[in-house]
Amino acid sequence: MTTTTAARAPLTISMHPRDNVAIVANDGGLPAGTVLASGLTLVDKVPQAHKVALEDIPEGGVVRRYDVPIGYALKPIPAGSWVHERLLQMPAARELEGLPIATVKPPAQPPLEGYTFEGYRNLDGSVGTRNILAITQTVQCVAGVVDFAVQRIKAELLPKYPNVDDVVGLAHSYGCGVAIDAPDAVIPIRTLRNISLNPNFGGEVMVISLGCEKLQPERLLPPGSIALVDERNVADVGTSADSKLDVVCLQDDAHVGFMSMIDSILRQAEEHLERLNARRRETVPASELVVGVQCGGSDAFSGVTANPAVGFCTDLLVRAGATVMFSEVTEVRDGIDQLTSRATTPAVAEAMIREMAWYDAYLERGRVDRSANTTPGNKKGGLSNIVEKAMGSIVKSGSAPISGVVSPGEKARQKGLLYAATPASDFICGTLQLAAGMNLHVFTTGRGTPYGLAEVPVIKVATRSDLARRWHDLMDVNAGRIADGDATIEDIGWELFRLMLDVASGRKKTWAEQWKLHNALVLFNPAPVT
Repeated sequence: MTTTTAARAPLTISMHPRDNVAIVANDGGLPAGTVLASGLTLVDKVPQAHKVALEDIPEGGVVRRYDVPIGYALKPIPAGSWVHERLLQMPAARELEGLPIATVKPPAQPPLEGYTFEGYRNLDGSVGTRNILAITQTVQCVAGVVDFAVQRIKAELLPKYPNVDDVVGLAHSYGCGVAIDAPDAVIPIRTLRNISLNPNFGGEVMVISLGCEKLQPERLLPPGSIALVDERNVADVGTSADSKLDVVCLQDDAHVGFMSMIDSILRQAEEHLERLNARRRETVPASELVVGVQCGGSDAFSGVTANPAVGFCTDLLVRAGATVMFSEVTEVRDGIDQLTSRATTPAVAEAMIREMAWYDAYLERGRVDRSANTTPGNKKGGLSNIVEKAMGSIVKSGSAPISGVVSPGEKARQKGLLYAATPASDFICGTLQLAAGMNLHVFTTGRGTPYGLAEVPVIKVATRSDLARRWHDLMDVNAGRIADGDATIEDIGWELFRLMLDVASGRKKTWAEQWKLHNALVLFNPAPVT
């Protein structure tokens, strides 16, 4: 990254020496007539985060950022002009054939040893960063009842169990009125199943069923899918291990009236709370972190400040033996060659290609393509199209080899850097990363979003200092200091790494946790709705 800076002087940022555009970093942008440090005079007013042409670009000429063609000029663009989406034709998507396969072999990085956090060790070997009672729902029909019960549990029961962090209802919009036997129905079903088994829930699975829904409890959580009781805690709470799934069915004849249902839910919840309350944090290596990284409300600074800092932190986590998942199919599709070349094996590269091909076909069925991804806010923030957005998104993955691929709704089964194939929708991506087993979430934003999850701590990283200043009690890290010249990518990467350990240990809460800002779970369901 190259910057041109002086005190209150015009500031532009280029990502590569061969780029023929740079973004304007100054708050409020720069007016026409501004003379840059290079001597170039702006022809147009250029808003903050938007691109200025560094040289004359002829009609049909390549517009290059990140040393990648992000578009072709629809008419001549004089040097000093504002380069925006209306002046560009977007490049065609890269074909999924003839890609470089496992060609990049970076030198092995030394292990990062000695870093730990205080977590909750689970029976299956996973580690939670929080100790939460989650109440699984088989169908949306019971959501109101569960919400009512959760409020009662928080008010009446939770104060008795100080070692339990929270109680959450896993509400969703699935369970009935769907083609439950369609091939793609496996995605939402396994997503909900694996969310129920997230490490932050301690193996305590409690299910609320209506009774007549298509997604019956035994289909959601079949026998053998879960160790229901952590036997280390049995003696402490005076219970015995029971392999039967704990289900409260609202249509059971035993329930006479609404309060009968609520009383049953509270009675069962207390058994789980007792076992959760007996758990204690213990020192575990940083390798037990399972981190999902994501961006939303992106702008042109995302790929300059926050995402590169997250990428640096990703490399630190991989060196520490942790698991890191990056996602968002449409936001990496235009860099597929960068990803397949970094695969550890040809099998990993082929798995990424299969996920991209599946999603291409999924979009085609809906008569759209990857260009449908970019939002009005992305464009207002200087991102002209999905190609430019993708280049800035990929850098969250750092430089480590990609060691595995997680299909939608599946659980991550290995450590290292993983590609978790998800839609780019913030809510669906976060939901699928929860199913994959993440116990800590990192979310970068340039335009700003109050996004949060009840099930896992979410660390928010601002791309710009102006956003961090205005949203000072929503953003946890200000990566805008990189563009300001007050910090390096490495500085912010290490800051984020250390903050992760503190948040994972419960020593610090994120702003989203403090304000209890929780987005709903949104299951990805490509199967038909009946």
